[in-house]
Amino acid sequence: MSTGGLIVTAAAALPSGDGAPPLTTPREAAREAAERELSKPAYHQNEPGLLEKAMDRFWEWVGSFLDSAAGATPGGALGLLAIAVCVALVVAALWWRLGTPGRLPATAAAPFDDRSRSAADHRAAADAHAAAGQWNEAVRERMRALVRSLEERTLLDPRPGRTADEAAAEASASLPDHAVELRAAARAFDDVTYGGRTADPDTYARLRTLDLTLERAKPLLTGPTA
Repeated sequence: MSTGGLIVTAAAALPSGDGAPPLTTPREAAREAAERELSKPAYHQNEPGLLEKAMDRFWEWVGSFLDSAAGATPGGALGLLAIAVCVALVVAALWWRLGTPGRLPATAAAPFDDRSRSAADHRAAADAHAAAGQWNEAVRERMRALVRSLEERTLLDPRPGRTADEAAAEASASLPDHAVELRAAARAFDDVTYGGRTADPDTYARLRTLDLTLERAKPLLTGPTA
């Protein structure tokens, strides 16, 4: 029993048979004894761990923050929800437009530097990737085939470091009827190569059709006039 800061045992609380005063434990010694007793693992088995405590504090902070935000937002909790939905939509739109962040390679400017392969080589590689269902690789190889074919026909000057957008813009000068398709092909190439997008059979089919069409297309010849 605890009385006045002293711990008295049951035996000490009862008067002794010889009339002596009851035995007591000094205050400091009693406190130390209580601390030793309460520090035993048996008293702490059901206490939450450090991670659980940290998570509880975090969710308490989140709840407090949301309560404060709801109080400061017109419309209260409903207005806060509307703002959160708008932010989520903006983030989703940017993600869709720009592709997955962090996937831009260090050398993204020169996809057509391999001068040893012909347009036929790139077409064969593209068709092999397509047959295996590897649509990203198929799209990349088909775009390289298209550009190399235009170089082989001297509609483009062979130039290391040319990007897909530059190739499309330069080819549009001599093939103006296909300018829209050329820009779309360059965009598809950039999306799967740098934007983290995944190509599909339709994307490859459109690029393949454009490649074969340009192979037969007659360029617009320009030159000095008399």
